[in-house]
Amino acid sequence: MEKEELKRQNYSDINRISAKCMRIMIYFLLVFYAFFILQGKFDFVICSVTFGICLVCALIPSIVVNLFKMDSHPVTKHIIILATVFISVTLVTELNIFAYPLVLFPILLASLYYNRTLVLYTSLLVCGSVLASAVFQVSNPDILLYSMYEDYDNIFLEMAVPVILIVISMSFIAYFIVDRNALMMDRNIETAITMKNNQKGLIYAFAEISESKSKYTGEHIKRVAEYMKILGRASGFDEEYVDKLATASMMHDIGKLMISEEILDKPSKLTDEEFEIMKNHVLYGDALLEKCPGEMLHLARILAKEHHERWDGSGYLGMKGEEISYIARLMAVCDVFDALTSERYYKSGWSLKDTYDEIVRLSGKHFDPKVVRLFIQNFDKFKDVHDRIPDKQVY
Repeated sequence: MEKEELKRQNYSDINRISAKCMRIMIYFLLVFYAFFILQGKFDFVICSVTFGICLVCALIPSIVVNLFKMDSHPVTKHIIILATVFISVTLVTELNIFAYPLVLFPILLASLYYNRTLVLYTSLLVCGSVLASAVFQVSNPDILLYSMYEDYDNIFLEMAVPVILIVISMSFIAYFIVDRNALMMDRNIETAITMKNNQKGLIYAFAEISESKSKYTGEHIKRVAEYMKILGRASGFDEEYVDKLATASMMHDIGKLMISEEILDKPSKLTDEEFEIMKNHVLYGDALLEKCPGEMLHLARILAKEHHERWDGSGYLGMKGEEISYIARLMAVCDVFDALTSERYYKSGWSLKDTYDEIVRLSGKHFDPKVVRLFIQNFDKFKDVHDRIPDKQVY
């Protein structure tokens, strides 16, 4: 399932690249249009209609991908290929020899998708379109910008067949390139999945070790991870990044491994000296994760270092406002919410209403006001997680 999701994401990225290529093509079409108009040898109306249609078709992929947000839809690549084929064959029909190289453009775009079937489908589509173009040129010579052939024998032998042979030849080359690249992509995806799973395993292990120093089980890190998912989605992050963020959040207190149990489990208020030692756990976390590879561990390092920073600059390290990473600002709300609502041997848990009021009250002081607004909008989801994952005391 994860492999298919990564492939889907890869196709989504390629659709966006293809749409960008089509936007670049618009500039070339405008240059060619200006060139033919300045020549003064071609019919202005036919030239304008031809290039106008091509420009509209070149915009379709961007409309589908960027406006309708269909970058991950399975049909999008077919829309892009159809638009490309239509543009190339329209120009070949009207400009003849001037536009022959354009018939290879759809094959080039199709090869981006690591899909052998798509290359063959595109090749057949281009070949069929070239044949239709040949028939159209002989049947309607009066509406062509540049006409070279007067009968079917000449146009098939001198234009259609050679162009089709070139398309077929390039398609075979593209097919084998795509075949090789598809194999490499599968290997890269498998490697990425393995690395991601290894990072997750490492994070889970360290998080459990960190929580094992407490008199309670790791329900805290599970709840915090769920809270981060809620705020991550509300922030507009894609699901893959939300998953990484939630996993990374489990290591926000990893630096506490370096703090003695006498301070961590002290039932009374910490002295000033003890509190200064406790505050160092954010620096310990930063140091422990500094040289760890991978995106999730990089996110974990940011959260471990900055989760006690405050919007007004009164946090452990004195960072304030936008200086604090956005994900750490999310973490601050999640961590405080769970800390306040959780019962510990040295304190009673706050009610959900009192915790809600406190976080709202500290908006603009402890917390980023934008994050607090997201918290308010999703408070029911926070309550659901709180009720669904209660603490289990070990002893």
